[in-house]
Amino acid sequence: MKRYLITGASRGIGRAIAEKLAGPDVELLLHARDTVALAEVCKAVKHHCARVVRLIHDLAVPSGVSDLIDQVGKKPLDLLVNNAGIAIVKPFCEITSVEWEQTVGVNITAPFLLMQRFAGQMPPGSSVVNILSIAAKTAFANWSAYCMSKFALEGFSQSVRDELREHRIRVLNIYPAATNTEIWDDVTGDWPREKMISAEEVASAVAYALSRPDNVAVENITLSNAAGNL
Repeated sequence: MKRYLITGASRGIGRAIAEKLAGPDVELLLHARDTVALAEVCKAVKHHCARVVRLIHDLAVPSGVSDLIDQVGKKPLDLLVNNAGIAIVKPFCEITSVEWEQTVGVNITAPFLLMQRFAGQMPPGSSVVNILSIAAKTAFANWSAYCMSKFALEGFSQSVRDELREHRIRVLNIYPAATNTEIWDDVTGDWPREKMISAEEVASAVAYALSRPDNVAVENITLSNAAGNL
């Protein structure tokens, strides 16, 4: 039995990854804040995997991360997918301290704490997948908090990768361009969502990277729109 923990699994990329990785020998531990949406995902995948565990926690606060860690328990993970994230899109001078702290909490501190807690107990051949963004490498106006968090997680995960090599634990970083998910529902502006890549395409890239032999690491995958990114 393999144990996969996926954060932010109630919609978008997280849900697509859960659906893609479900299998008869897999226990899916699916995290989200939205109880109703997560229940729908669990219902969709439960017949395709050995077991599904719902984890309802707010990763913006340390207690939420601690509660998630306690619920996952001490049994080792074979896969950790750091997908949960929030995006504050506005001029930097309008970002509140609460919005900044929430961004840091969900996008940086939670992955740090989860990797710190679980990576050391993972068996050789296991993987950590970080869903980053092209915003981890390129800055965009009005996306300063989001870019900051992705740049930070990029640097952290690159360092962790080198520390985990001797344990044969792979760290796989995924850099999608604009992806057509629910996150855009809350972003002001007229965004051409039909030109965005799909969450299923991101999930397929994750599945491909994980399907490589244990001694092969597809460490970085950038997904772009062939016609040009937004």
